[in-house]
Amino acid sequence: MGVRGDFLVIGSGIAGLRAAISLAETGNVVMLTKADPRESNTGYAQGGIAAAIGPDDSPELHYTDTIAAGDGLCVGDAVRVLVTDGPKYVHELIAWGVAFDRDEDGQPALGREAAHSVRRVLHARDTPGREIGRVLWQKVQSHPRVRVYDDALATSLVIEDGRCCGAEFVDRDGRIERVEADRTLIATGGAGRVFRETTNPGIATGDGIAMAYDAGARVADLEFIQFHPTALSVEGAPRFLLSEALRGEGAWLVNADGERFVGRYEPAGELASRDLVARAIVREVERTNAPVFLSMAHLDAEYVRRRFPSITQACQQAGLDLATDRIPVSPAAHYVMGGIETDLDGRTSIAGLFAAGEAACTGVHGANRLASNSLLEGLVFGARAADAMLGPTAAGAPFSVGAEPMPSLARCADDMPSAQTVRDLMWRHAGLLRSRDSLETLVSKLSAWRDHLHGAGAGAESDRDIRGLSSVVTVGLLIARGALRRAESRGGHFRTDFPQRDDIHWQKHVSDVLNA
Repeated sequence: MGVRGDFLVIGSGIAGLRAAISLAETGNVVMLTKADPRESNTGYAQGGIAAAIGPDDSPELHYTDTIAAGDGLCVGDAVRVLVTDGPKYVHELIAWGVAFDRDEDGQPALGREAAHSVRRVLHARDTPGREIGRVLWQKVQSHPRVRVYDDALATSLVIEDGRCCGAEFVDRDGRIERVEADRTLIATGGAGRVFRETTNPGIATGDGIAMAYDAGARVADLEFIQFHPTALSVEGAPRFLLSEALRGEGAWLVNADGERFVGRYEPAGELASRDLVARAIVREVERTNAPVFLSMAHLDAEYVRRRFPSITQACQQAGLDLATDRIPVSPAAHYVMGGIETDLDGRTSIAGLFAAGEAACTGVHGANRLASNSLLEGLVFGARAADAMLGPTAAGAPFSVGAEPMPSLARCADDMPSAQTVRDLMWRHAGLLRSRDSLETLVSKLSAWRDHLHGAGAGAESDRDIRGLSSVVTVGLLIARGALRRAESRGGHFRTDFPQRDDIHWQKHVSDVLNA
């Protein structure tokens, strides 16, 4: 069965849904989604969406906070687009019926999260992503020009004469099918499932990034992984995200003796940026050889349970009371700052191919994403990518300085691993703390496994497990190569052998491209 559309959107998170809404006004849209259309990282967002709509806020202040969190590597033009266009698109969501929480005056209630200088985060209890996704999905579902194929795993892009003309996918019955389209948008989200410890759902294996790289598109900044400092850490329970909004509302991080400790390492304490808080937790665990906890026991219990109902429920399922108990926490992979390199309108280095949301890299997050800028990024750049897809299809201009040479490494001859083995290795060797020796070992293993997978024809394989393994190995290799190449520490990337930030040599973005 061949499928034809004017536009192909791969992914059903906030970026893909917002793009599809605009595209459907002009042409026929085919949307491929890996699982249920409502299953995406968007639906798991707990904090909210940041936008400068408060009386004490401004796009300029939001710009300043975003630049500061990005640790010297944000692309200023991308940040300017995000913070300037953001309020318009958030008000659009409100007009479409997104039920953000309101204050007593009927205005959107604004929360504060780490590294924000004012309250600017709109929320819907502690499930804002689900609420935004609900409204966007209703608009997409009701549009006659959008055809959604769920349980459809995109496996490869179709490239003809250097131009993207669609993609191949495996349908729910295991058949390989093809979608032909004039323009294709990758909006597949992130790759947290490349790591053993993650807050991401099972679908977040970096498929879109792997597909684009395999097709010859440039990727960038994949060494920058944001490790969320507070994931529920109870043996036998899922690694459930404990939103940064908890600390924004006054939660403390305490050690086994009940002492607040983040201030020992970071002057901003619990409201320091995520990378700093995550490493403070690691250092405190190493110092005390004991776990750390999140505590809201000093706050009004009724308010805590009312403000965070889904987190309260998740803690209850683990036998804990969010409002009164100390909740054991530890860091987990949460967000990929890098991805498929694009310009400010989603154009990649391949004509006809666009990317938006977490799968893309505009440089807007730099080395460390400011909390609650992720939903805003998907919303703003999803809309911009749709506008660009309606126009010329030339490849986008790069923002990077080109690929850096990689050290030559011997190939290993290990047998093929399971995806879990790869995730374990990534967590140990490319997690919060990295070093040259461990990264070299990791790159060698992943390179050999990738060569074997592609030599065996994994690119055309219909088996979902094989495809999933191929994505995890490819994206893991790109992360590890970037981490080995960047001989400094910055944002979400920390090298124990190069613990300082090095602006002289490394205040730049670096691309990776197949066979560079």
